[in-house]
Amino acid sequence: MRSLSQLSAVHTARVETIASAVLTVETSGEGFVEITADVARFLDEIGARDGAVLLYLKHTSASLVIQENADADVRTDLVTALKRLAPAAAGWVHEVEGPDDMPAHVKSMLNGVSLQVPVAGGNMTLGTWQGIYLAEHRARPHRREVMLQFIGACNRG
Repeated sequence: MRSLSQLSAVHTARVETIASAVLTVETSGEGFVEITADVARFLDEIGARDGAVLLYLKHTSASLVIQENADADVRTDLVTALKRLAPAAAGWVHEVEGPDDMPAHVKSMLNGVSLQVPVAGGNMTLGTWQGIYLAEHRARPHRREVMLQFIGACNRG
């Protein structure tokens, strides 16, 4: 039986560097903010070559996602889908911070607060139509912090 899978040539690199920075993102309320260019700038600034970039969001009412970045309608539909999965008027017990807070926690739990993206030749190996987004799940604008960490080899130390 012939295998339908194919493995590319294996490339190895020594882990020489761990570089970290905090990216502050100002949101305008519920929706998606693309941060792909910010992460690429971080990698360029440290001279990243080969490794992985890790992203960690330090909040529980927003999330990180990799999604299509070609058609803004996708992000509109994703906001609609998340509202259907965790509607504000669902009878939540936790309402201290407003009616959108508990649904925001559920949406954050569904999407997650961390990502890792392989880096090869200094570039993230995202697909053609993929972008990295901070998904804001609260109605009001917020200041969000994303911890960026690169682990791998760099051109400079």
